[in-house]
Amino acid sequence: MIDELDVAFDESAERSTPRRHRAKRSGGKTAVAALLTFLLLAGLGGGVYFGYTKVAGFFVAADYSGPGSDPVEVTVAKNASLTEIGNELVKVDVVKSTKAFTNAADEEPRSKNIQSGTYQLRKQMAGKEAVALLLDPKARIAKGVTIKEGTTAKQTYVLLSKATGHPVKAFEDAAKDPEALGVPDWWFKRGDGKKVAKTAEGFLFPDTYEFDPKATPEQVLRTMVDHFLTVTGELGFADDVQSNLSVSPYEALIVASLAQAEAGIAEDLPKVARVAYNRAYKEKMTLQFDVTTNYWLELKGKDPKHSGQLLTEEMEDPTNPYNTEIVKGLPIGPINSPGKDALAGAMKPAEGPWLFFVAVDKEGRSAFATTNAEHDKNIRKACANGINLCGN
Repeated sequence: MIDELDVAFDESAERSTPRRHRAKRSGGKTAVAALLTFLLLAGLGGGVYFGYTKVAGFFVAADYSGPGSDPVEVTVAKNASLTEIGNELVKVDVVKSTKAFTNAADEEPRSKNIQSGTYQLRKQMAGKEAVALLLDPKARIAKGVTIKEGTTAKQTYVLLSKATGHPVKAFEDAAKDPEALGVPDWWFKRGDGKKVAKTAEGFLFPDTYEFDPKATPEQVLRTMVDHFLTVTGELGFADDVQSNLSVSPYEALIVASLAQAEAGIAEDLPKVARVAYNRAYKEKMTLQFDVTTNYWLELKGKDPKHSGQLLTEEMEDPTNPYNTEIVKGLPIGPINSPGKDALAGAMKPAEGPWLFFVAVDKEGRSAFATTNAEHDKNIRKACANGINLCGN
């Protein structure tokens, strides 16, 4: 910039002053140039400073001050990012801007521990005050409820009742029409000619949930059904089992629930599923899965029993629609809520000719067999390992 000023000054001097006098004027020219340069830079500096303060103003997050005023309930969704939480807080006027919240969260190392759930916050809080309250366990009014893999619908209603305060019967009534909860009608079709148990069993996906305290039993169950549909959709469950196994999604769901109940470890889920398919479809024989007898006992209000303690009349009860001891093929419906691994195992069962399995150690591992002789050998191994199958 100074060079350009010098050139401009020189050109002006050449036009107005004879060459012989230029040397004498050089000192004055330099002083004037320096003055002009100083004034220009000063002006630019002031402009830069003024522009900086204006731009900086745009980046100062709008924020409230203080702890806030009126109480308000806010639900933090599962796996929500800090920005998503901030957006939700802005919607209900808890914080003035998302940036105010995220800035405060960035300054608080514990902010990564903010859990999903419903919180009692206040309107018009400073960002840092909102972060502090979201980290206060006392502000969290919705506690999580965990539904484990293999939990039956009946057990689920009890857990949900304890978590929400709604009566068990309210959940039982809400579950009477699973289609009203969002289960598509095509899920209740099967291709093996057997009846369908049109219940919510199998569709209440196991997971940890944070429900809005104001949610009705219908809304709670609908959330769980929606989660089931999301997971099976992501797996491509329905299309896969129809194309590759030639069974209906409902039949595969039944197999998933059986495997969930019978397998002691996750690695055995695909193998147990294969045993169920082999017996039901390939050999067209009875499954003889004790878990279906125990499921019927639970539905009748009785306690389940260990396999070695089940009575013959209980296993062969002709009134049991879930009977697999004397009735060939799959039972009329799922017997619990299978998790993602069980669904995947039923969708892609292990390859093998197995028709039998038995838990052979206290860790839950199973041994698989194709013949009765092999199975008997595995049973003896189980008994030697302390598994109560041999009546002692």
